[in-house]
Amino acid sequence: MSASAERRLGDGIARELYRDPDYIDDPQLVEYVGSIWQALIDAARARGEISQELDDRFAFELFLGRDRTVNAFALPGGFMGVNLGLVGVVSTPDELASVLAHELSHISQRHIARLIGWQEKTTPLMIGAMVLGVLAASKNPQAAQALAIGGQALVVQNHLNFSRDMEREADRVGLGLMEPAGFAPQGFVAMFDKLQQANRLNDNGSWPYLRSHPLTTQRIADMQARQPRTAPAQGVSQAFSLAAHGLLAARARVLSEPGVDVLRQWTASPGALGFAELPAAERAAELYAGALAASQLQQPALARSLLARLRPLAEQDAAASRQVRLLAADIELRAGEPKTALSALTSAGGPALQRPELLLRAQALLALGRAADISGDLQSWVALHPHDAGAWQALASSWQAQGQVLRAVRAEGEGRAAQYDYAAAVDRFKAGQALAAKSSTPADYVEVSIIDTRLRAMQSLLREQAAER
Repeated sequence: MSASAERRLGDGIARELYRDPDYIDDPQLVEYVGSIWQALIDAARARGEISQELDDRFAFELFLGRDRTVNAFALPGGFMGVNLGLVGVVSTPDELASVLAHELSHISQRHIARLIGWQEKTTPLMIGAMVLGVLAASKNPQAAQALAIGGQALVVQNHLNFSRDMEREADRVGLGLMEPAGFAPQGFVAMFDKLQQANRLNDNGSWPYLRSHPLTTQRIADMQARQPRTAPAQGVSQAFSLAAHGLLAARARVLSEPGVDVLRQWTASPGALGFAELPAAERAAELYAGALAASQLQQPALARSLLARLRPLAEQDAAASRQVRLLAADIELRAGEPKTALSALTSAGGPALQRPELLLRAQALLALGRAADISGDLQSWVALHPHDAGAWQALASSWQAQGQVLRAVRAEGEGRAAQYDYAAAVDRFKAGQALAAKSSTPADYVEVSIIDTRLRAMQSLLREQAAER
């Protein structure tokens, strides 16, 4: 399979993932996981693991899902899915990076394309077994059944062997990315220890020849033997401190929709006996989870109370303190207090133009009727990040609030295109053309020209999709 064909396959899967109810675009978590993902991609490029062809054609795009299972998965065309269950269970950024490095190696080593190619080669073997079975049926029905099943079993066993080899390769290549990206390679061993504990009933060493993955004990031994003796360079692992990681892991656990009863337990946890004896980092994570859970349960007073207890625990760590400010804005927006939310975002300075602050500010300013105050920043952001569907939608809402309907429709079309929904993008761009034709005032000729160009591009992509079918 060519890189272009694999990318087209990935685009179709990505389009469905964006529509999935489990898909979540949480700015804080997307920024955190995305920063680790990007550091690993940069390391892979520097080491030559990503060829120029893949760099040009693959998306290298990240999806977060609310699923509570501990999992991440590579998809065709450079797409990567990460479950919130994984983010919520890891103890350090290094452990999370080890999983992403492993999955990135599946992408860079073209394992998906290789597996599809292998399956195509084994199809004649399976057909041959069935033909032999038909020929044998006239003499011995039992022999015919044995030939057919035996042929399928051989294909399955070869597939398992091939899959295990790819998993070992992804472990080795992924480990090589950790140190250049600024992560401790020991994160691989720590993560495998977690996986072994989680799967101890199933991963007890029995029937290893029926597994698609090598035994976890074998993988731990391999990773321990390959550990470098030098400490990793400073990287994104230090930019997002352990304290900040603890808060974001707590956020992932709450947003994975564990149920009302669990949310109530988290709101009550900071008042439980023995809470004061916990280490500061654990107390901070529980307070964060409790405050966010209370906000989800529409209990803003309780959320603010828990947040007030959290602030002193995070004030000595800049990254953790920033997450607390973002949580404060989150809580106030959910409570219907956009002015207070805006105040939380602007207090103590902070990043000028980072995605979480930008999108939270957009929500607050739109609620306050000050859409014009955010349009410029949103336009600057989408100019640099044209595939950010969430930012395009915020910009569409901003233009709509200002009565700039044509611009709003175009932004909606760009948002659909960023999610690979080309049919919906064509619909919005055609709506923009119709709106400009019916307008009694002189249309924005630049905007109309952009809409015409983008419409042709989307129609071309739609034709390509139809030809593939």
